[in-house]
Amino acid sequence: MLGARAWLGRVLLLPRAGAGLAASRSSSRDKDRSATVSSSVPMPAGGKGSHPSSTPQRVPNRLIHEKSPYLLQHAYNPVDWYPWGQEAFDKARKENKPIFLSVGYSTCHWCHMMEEESFQNEEIGRLLSEDFVSVKVDREERPDVDKVYMTFVQATSSGGGWPMNVWLTPNLQPFVGGTYFPPEDGLTRVGFRTVLLRIREQWKQNKNTLLENSQRVTTALLARSEISVGDRQLPPSAATVNNRCFQQLDEGYDEEYGGFAEAPKFPTPVILSFLFSYWLSHRLTQDGSRAQQMALHTLKMMANGGIRDHVGQGFHRYSTDRQWHVPHFEKMLYDQAQLAVAYSQAFQLSGDEFYSDVAKGILQYVARSLSHRSGGFYSAEDADSPPERGQRPKEGAYYVWTVKEVQQLLPEPVLGATEPLTSGQLLMKHYGLTEAGNISPSQDPKGELQGQNVLTVRYSLELTAARFGLDVEAVRTLLNSGLEKLFQARKHRPKPHLDSKMLAAWNGLMVSGYAVTGAVLGQDRLINYATNGAKFLKRHMFDVASGRLMRTCYTGPGGTVEHSNPPCWGFLEDYAFVVRGLLDLYEASQESAWLEWALRLQDTQDKLFWDSQGGGYFCSEAELGAGLPLRLKDDQDGAEPSANSVSAHNLLRLHGFTGHKDWMDKCVCLLTAFSERMRRVPVALPEMVRALSAQQQTLKQIVICGDRQAKDTKALVQCVHSVYIPNKVLILADGDPSSFLSRQLPFLSTLRRLEDQATAYVCENQACSVPITDPCELRKLLHP
Repeated sequence: MLGARAWLGRVLLLPRAGAGLAASRSSSRDKDRSATVSSSVPMPAGGKGSHPSSTPQRVPNRLIHEKSPYLLQHAYNPVDWYPWGQEAFDKARKENKPIFLSVGYSTCHWCHMMEEESFQNEEIGRLLSEDFVSVKVDREERPDVDKVYMTFVQATSSGGGWPMNVWLTPNLQPFVGGTYFPPEDGLTRVGFRTVLLRIREQWKQNKNTLLENSQRVTTALLARSEISVGDRQLPPSAATVNNRCFQQLDEGYDEEYGGFAEAPKFPTPVILSFLFSYWLSHRLTQDGSRAQQMALHTLKMMANGGIRDHVGQGFHRYSTDRQWHVPHFEKMLYDQAQLAVAYSQAFQLSGDEFYSDVAKGILQYVARSLSHRSGGFYSAEDADSPPERGQRPKEGAYYVWTVKEVQQLLPEPVLGATEPLTSGQLLMKHYGLTEAGNISPSQDPKGELQGQNVLTVRYSLELTAARFGLDVEAVRTLLNSGLEKLFQARKHRPKPHLDSKMLAAWNGLMVSGYAVTGAVLGQDRLINYATNGAKFLKRHMFDVASGRLMRTCYTGPGGTVEHSNPPCWGFLEDYAFVVRGLLDLYEASQESAWLEWALRLQDTQDKLFWDSQGGGYFCSEAELGAGLPLRLKDDQDGAEPSANSVSAHNLLRLHGFTGHKDWMDKCVCLLTAFSERMRRVPVALPEMVRALSAQQQTLKQIVICGDRQAKDTKALVQCVHSVYIPNKVLILADGDPSSFLSRQLPFLSTLRRLEDQATAYVCENQACSVPITDPCELRKLLHP
């Protein structure tokens, strides 16, 4: 697409788009950053992002009627905004105007910056209203729109991220795009007002050239984004692709701090999950040990770093530095969901309670701060908040501390120390707080975080205890008590904005997070959160008549649940992630109703999204995306796994639960369609590479014959959950020949309880092990 880049530059006389701090391997979905038409705009950790206030003199625009928190943030802009829809497209065609499409989300720091600097500007508002049809989109509501035009932005510039700003023809074909634009020109950057004036001029003078070139770029993108089985009959060798993926990760691994880039650093749970699976299949080799060490070290360094909220738990979006120290402070539901699973798996592998404690802390945060009373889960908490009421919001204000604050909150002397010591001094030593602040000026270019500190573990408990001649457990107790006092004090600060929108896909991930962690740790309380989340999805985000999922619902007055009208229907990721959540919940709870619903949703997914010609799933329904220039298949596991990757795993598991050959055939076809991508850059699809390995191995069907509520049944089930076995299905056979699973898998009726005790069988290819009643014997068989 280099020709397209050059053409865009000539059209607007713009400098080449900069990538900000974007790592070239990172998915655009990972980035809320200042990737702009100028490479000179840095991405600081702190900033002046603020949310608009509805000033009385301003008249709201039509976004005031929307439900999306992001669109509502723009409802008082002096811009004639339209939501994405036919009304805007008809206006553009009737008046022969280009469409200005602006995409973001409600907790995006740089979206706030551009809203404050440009969209609140009266002159820019007039330009947008008079010369363009301006359309505002919440990327979390319409991931299809976001993916299509982000593909264009990435292909015609050197980066991507949000806010994403794209100019379209009235037929929705893109011709210019970028991310964050400063309002005015700088020495090496073009301001947003200038960009608008130049595009207005070009549309008037060279419209036909713009249209022709736009068509050419769209045609090129269509060819480049095609993913199809083609002439291939089978997917590639799992061993070859697996090893290549591991080598690519090994080359980019940070030995000292963990992770896989210099900066910014993202958690990327899909990579950690791949490394765990790689270890399991190579555990007797040096590479296998290396994979385990890379994953565990990364998880430990993240948990000790400032990317983890040590006071309130949960993880921030990413680290702005290599050390995981200063984060971008936004908290996303999908990160919490996936990281809970990753830390639970780390506990399964290592037996180290450090990891299970982190997983429990994540879920404690979600239950407290991101949970609707009816069982659903909110989307995110913002990075920005006012330091004090009435002040302008700043990034990180809610989370950072001065030495003076900590000293005042924790003045008690510590008894038994080898030198005079207060609880505050102990905590500051352990978490690296300093009088001058521990945030580098390079991460705070506007000086808003001077004297502030991000808590990050600097020493082990043993070293801190030794430093002051204290007992390790005493130090643990003192630090936990100190953190609790900071937590109580922090409650009095103005809170960051909560995006209370609820998305089916992310709720599905969170059901998995609670179900898997609850199962691994044997905590029914956590499994109950997963059950309530699934009930919420079925009650509020599922249309019984059509069998379809809805993408979104919203928190209304008094905690009620509201929907947009017409409803926003689900996309591929909604089905894939919810099906995964339901399968995980069945294995955690053994309630077959969740498995039955998963099968029905998979059937609907196949009807709505499956590409019967090329293989794999499209991201959106054909009807829902009508008019968009591309219908894509997501081919990258990034901050969230690709829905095709998750679907490949789901199809394998559903085949294991039912024996239906159609789902195995679909899985093979899907993996074959993505063959070329996996061969060339397997590191872009680590979750799909895992599915490829699972498909080419033999899936274990672990059958427990027993009463779900009986102690001996629960002991065998807990034994299975305590072992890391990614390529398996866990089936409860209660002896009822008319049960759902007995009808799906007739061989279950041949399995019997031994001497009326709960009995386990490990089956592969319908050949089963000898019956086992002792959990210790079962563990030996599962983990030789």
